[in-house]
Amino acid sequence: MSRGRASEWVAICLAAAIVLPHLADAQHGHDLPLGVDAFMPVPESNPLTAEKIALGRRLFFDARLSADGTLSCAGCHDPARAFTDGRRTSVGVGGRVGRRNAPALLNRGYGAAFFWDGRASSLEEQVLGPIEHPDELASTVDAVLARLQQDPVYGASFESAFGRSINRDDLARALASYVRSLVAGDSPVDRYLAGEREALSFEEQEGLRVFRGKANCTACHLGPLFSDERFHNTGVAWAGGTLTDEGRGTVTGRPEHRGAFKTPTLRHVAETSPYMHDGSIWSLEGVIDFYDRGGNPNPNLDPELRPLRLTAGEKAVLVAFLRALSGRIVH
Repeated sequence: MSRGRASEWVAICLAAAIVLPHLADAQHGHDLPLGVDAFMPVPESNPLTAEKIALGRRLFFDARLSADGTLSCAGCHDPARAFTDGRRTSVGVGGRVGRRNAPALLNRGYGAAFFWDGRASSLEEQVLGPIEHPDELASTVDAVLARLQQDPVYGASFESAFGRSINRDDLARALASYVRSLVAGDSPVDRYLAGEREALSFEEQEGLRVFRGKANCTACHLGPLFSDERFHNTGVAWAGGTLTDEGRGTVTGRPEHRGAFKTPTLRHVAETSPYMHDGSIWSLEGVIDFYDRGGNPNPNLDPELRPLRLTAGEKAVLVAFLRALSGRIVH
């Protein structure tokens, strides 16, 4: 990673630590997993409270957010799968198949951009998107509000959490609060980095060495999130010389962003198969082979990508290290 990019990441982390509230306060003092920053970039307009998190949790699992009452947010973000769904691409109301893989909703409260293409700049903006997407919940926010307003329990919950009746902005605030409460850490890697030298096996320690060194994974997967929250063209969207998904380019209109996608977190990566924005790789071994050959060539391939020439042993220890990134999820 270049010195400039490293400095930018440090600045982001420091800014978060200075201005933001303590997440555990909103979770009744539950200890945060090791490796997770205690401070989160929560907007002043939506401070975290236990009432908002509880309301957002109920909404997240409520199928009334979908057009036909058959699918909730958890349909694509299952807690048992580290808040993914195990499908190549998400499946919405009526069996409609989406274009992209459902990303893990872990530590997203620390994120800087949302969706694979970064089209949302806040969780409050992001959480309403799936409600109205025709290939996801396929409803409208107005229709959802009308359904919720018929439930007196929801009426009382919104009144308790926000001091007012159900409305669009508070629906977004409640869902965003719940997503912010989904934090993951306390993995063997976190314990090892905190000084517990027996937390990782010799094989996993060798994998860490490869991760940081020859494999150059830390060019993009760094910090507590194991993500730089930036966008990279690895060539996944290019097939036979044809671009299949514009990715970040659709949002910015910049030619160099065509086929670029946000770096996903590697926390609990062993449980979030399949991988990549299109779910096209089903195993960690397949992902490593993809990067080992330097990705797929295309006009805007990220300059960090190059053939790695990893040995079979180096690939094996790297997989072991990645599996050691699974720890504890608080939700």
